[in-house]
Amino acid sequence: MPRKSGEDRRAEILQTASELFARNGFHGVSMDELGAAAGVSGPALYRYFAGKEAILSAMLVDISERLLAGGRDRVGQARTPVQALRSLVDFHVDFALDHPDLIDVQARDLDAVPEADRRAVRRLQAQYVSLWVDALVGERPQMSPERARAAAHAVFGLINSTPHSARLSRPDMAGLLRVMALSALANAPAVE
Repeated sequence: MPRKSGEDRRAEILQTASELFARNGFHGVSMDELGAAAGVSGPALYRYFAGKEAILSAMLVDISERLLAGGRDRVGQARTPVQALRSLVDFHVDFALDHPDLIDVQARDLDAVPEADRRAVRRLQAQYVSLWVDALVGERPQMSPERARAAAHAVFGLINSTPHSARLSRPDMAGLLRVMALSALANAPAVE
């Protein structure tokens, strides 16, 4: 069997950590437990990360970068604000259904990340939200950016909270979330 590269091993550790942190919380997982689950000794993890906080930081910065890059790609391919918004919803639904552990960890454990990395995550998140705001205001010019931001966050709540409670097949759940998210955005009052 070929030996794994350092990047492959880092990715494997991050995947294992996301599962453990989602299940037990960041503070409920030791380096030894994480190492055992990843197939290395706890001390061996230090070859890849400076510590548990560095693992969490890498995980949360990575998820935020992936969301932003994916969102930008989707918006860049859209010809109209309506297409951009539909594409963003599709992208976010797929991401939430494919990575519920990462969403849980980000929602619960962001405060455990060092301040500089927490600011980076928040900056990336704000840029991602801005993609949604621009698409929503582009589709509904009478809606203020503040209201569009609130509507986007409400839809994130809908999409992000559902994967763990889903009782449907993945395709059915994805379809339901897409319809509900688009309906919520379409029916959000543009003005008070």
